[in-house]
Amino acid sequence: MKIGILQTGRAPDTLIDTAGDYDQMFCTLLDGHGFEFETYAVLDGVFPAGPEAADGWLITGSRFGVYEDHPWIPPLEELVRAIHAKALPLVGICFGHQIIAQALGGTVEKYPGGWAVGRVEYEQDGQTLSLNAWHQDQVTTPPEGARVLAGSDFCANGVLAYGDTIWTLQPHPEFSTAFVAGLIEKRGRGVVPDAILDAASDTLNGPLNTAEIAAFMAAFFTKERT
Repeated sequence: MKIGILQTGRAPDTLIDTAGDYDQMFCTLLDGHGFEFETYAVLDGVFPAGPEAADGWLITGSRFGVYEDHPWIPPLEELVRAIHAKALPLVGICFGHQIIAQALGGTVEKYPGGWAVGRVEYEQDGQTLSLNAWHQDQVTTPPEGARVLAGSDFCANGVLAYGDTIWTLQPHPEFSTAFVAGLIEKRGRGVVPDAILDAASDTLNGPLNTAEIAAFMAAFFTKERT
């Protein structure tokens, strides 16, 4: 199965050598499931010919806001709607979670409550889901028809589903603890308040549900759909 990765951001230059870029992180996360990957750097204006260019799609995170005026955002929204219309599997992470919501009629805003950095916990079906996060923007109003699967007091719309073909997640299952620690020092200082970064550093040794989410994503891409 071919997964098209729509890359909307890049890891800091100081971390790429050790962690890889954002598309590579997803290749690593989903390794072992028999997928073939092709990256389209949409932030550079590189788009696939259409939704049929891959069997499934994944939209990465980004330091940009989905509501910002970048020339590649409107065509990305058009592609999201085309993938949705073709009923192809689509996964969105962080920025991807947000751009899919915006493209399908939801609202994304800079959250007045501030930043989520480091290990966060969501409640899903009575269980706790723990993953690394790095965001200030949030989906504040999901699109009509979207189902809220998980969230927290800080981020109510943390996991969304649209029918059985789109699944989106606000935190980052592809971010390792070491990468988040690097982000705190290389990208966070001067952008995120130091108190939040320091508190986030204290959370980084906690357990994560990375393996479970990776297995879920792989099953989501490959499941039979009618």
